[in-house]
Amino acid sequence: MSRIGRMPIAIPAGVTVDIAENNKVTVKGPKGTLERVLPSEMEIKLDGAEVTVTRPNDLKKMKSLHGLTRTLVNNMVIGVTDGYEKKLEVNGVGYRAAKAGKKLTLSLGYSHPVEMEDPEGIETVVEGQNVIIVKGIDKEKVGQFAAEIRDKRRPEPYKGKGIKYADETIRRKVGKTGKK
Repeated sequence: MSRIGRMPIAIPAGVTVDIAENNKVTVKGPKGTLERVLPSEMEIKLDGAEVTVTRPNDLKKMKSLHGLTRTLVNNMVIGVTDGYEKKLEVNGVGYRAAKAGKKLTLSLGYSHPVEMEDPEGIETVVEGQNVIIVKGIDKEKVGQFAAEIRDKRRPEPYKGKGIKYADETIRRKVGKTGKK
């Protein structure tokens, strides 16, 4: 049995889970509503205040889908109750971030400012001039948008300039040295 897949998902108060045909799961909570179509082979059952996921047989594909399906449902439940956030740091001389309405403007040493629009259901907050926080209820969208922001100027290994995640460590390299 999949260790993660067999664990039941507790549904907190104020959250409703709906399972329609074709395994379309809708989770409603205080922060919003998420819906997702999950693999139809998995059996998702709602008993009282918990959701359980079971697999039909022990084929390799079913085993791998088992844990995944359970985790996806769990992420939806966490999303509508607490939400997700990713923190990014902008490092470098003259590198800064600013927010106006739904537009995030990044000055990253290019000849032009980089402008990004907040996607549907995602909110970005700029703290100071060099900390960007991406918030939302969908874990996948939060991670994706944070990765897109980071891609505008990835951290480089010599001076550590660029946009990095707050919990990321950059492996630094020693620069070249002069002739003897």
